[in-house]
Amino acid sequence: MSVWRGQVVVLTGASLGIGAEAARVLAEQGARLVLAARNVERLQGVAALCRIHGADVEVVPCDVTVEADCRALIARTSARFGRIDTLVCNAGQAMWARVEDVTDWSVYERLLRVNYLGAVYCTLAALPHLRASKGRIVAVSSLAGKTGVPMRSGYAAAKAALNGFFDSLRIELMESGVSVTIVCPGFVGTGSRARNVGPDGVELGRSPVDEAAMMPVGECVRQLLDAAEHRDRELVMTARARFAMWLKLLVPSLVDRMASTAMRRGR
Repeated sequence: MSVWRGQVVVLTGASLGIGAEAARVLAEQGARLVLAARNVERLQGVAALCRIHGADVEVVPCDVTVEADCRALIARTSARFGRIDTLVCNAGQAMWARVEDVTDWSVYERLLRVNYLGAVYCTLAALPHLRASKGRIVAVSSLAGKTGVPMRSGYAAAKAALNGFFDSLRIELMESGVSVTIVCPGFVGTGSRARNVGPDGVELGRSPVDEAAMMPVGECVRQLLDAAEHRDRELVMTARARFAMWLKLLVPSLVDRMASTAMRRGR
């Protein structure tokens, strides 16, 4: 029997990409789902697919940059299901611009609010429920949060903040029974890069890289849920990425060059 059967899972950023695929897989495994995102129409489509698998699903419109929305998300979950077993902080947005080309400086604040503060708000609201259930927190970060990459300075900074927060929280919760798993994917073919913001703060409307050359979203979600199930501390998804993290300790300048090459190739 799946460990997720009957579990109440809150998923932010559930309208597309990793969040939508995770919702579908969890529905197949019998989880009860609360799906949150800004785009209600897309959320309803994801929820409909989950219900085909017999899942009990609550759809909650939520902008994670708004503290009140995050509080309301957790309150709706508690009112509907009476508990929270897992919180997956997946909502995020990236950028694609060289630092010196950025003309709308508010991009940096926006990315910090979406990628970092949104996860903090949801976690603070959910923590009493997760303590009660000895549940799981899954923070979807990025390799960019572990080593800076060109074109993504604001995104990398926000994900580094995310990593620092959840590493600290994990230690504080060490004796509580609540696990904290930080997931650091590389390039994943989510189709969401059209939402990357450019130097003027406007979404690009197209992916700047070849999505077909990336890790399939299904493989990413398989690894994510396996790490969450086993309450792993951290997941770095590929052998090449794990090698790069080790190499950074020894020859950091080489990892800088590797990051530059990877961004040019989009993989």
